[in-house]
Amino acid sequence: MKKPIKLQYNSPVILSFAALSLAALLLDLVTGGWSNRTLFSVYRSSLLHPLTWLRLFTHVLGHSGYQHFIGNMLLFLVVGPPMEEKHGSKRLLIAILITAAVTGIVEMAFFPGHALLGASGIVFMLIVLSSLAGMREGHIPVTLILVVILYLGREVIDMIAAKDNVSQLGHILGGLCGGAFGFVYQKR
Repeated sequence: MKKPIKLQYNSPVILSFAALSLAALLLDLVTGGWSNRTLFSVYRSSLLHPLTWLRLFTHVLGHSGYQHFIGNMLLFLVVGPPMEEKHGSKRLLIAILITAAVTGIVEMAFFPGHALLGASGIVFMLIVLSSLAGMREGHIPVTLILVVILYLGREVIDMIAAKDNVSQLGHILGGLCGGAFGFVYQKR
């Protein structure tokens, strides 16, 4: 008799992040937008308010709707697990938290009239981090060059030309964080 197939929680940080993001999306639907405004968006507010500090990290869990959520989670769930396997859960969680803080702080400091939410910066961090996965000392992976040209290049163009509610700077910062983590993790 064959053994039953079991589900494996193979990537705890990535799967937990995706589950928390789904919970945040559902909570936002139930609260009519209150939870995104209050808990899952980062914007300039008093540094004395405790939620300001929480939102620096939780804004990456919020999404403006189903399409925004699905767009981020598809890439997140494809690129994230191999990075968690390669670098470990603790390192990946640290990378996610630092990327969230960096994008949140920049948003608060330079865009006082805007709010930021979504996992796009984290996704871009993972994309660039994955392009460095096979890097060896003294070599620059061609995949990194192509990712920078295609993904980050598109964001720079969109930042200048597009008139939308997308935070291209958040994407670029996420990519820069991914590059930094890739080089730091490679040396260890």
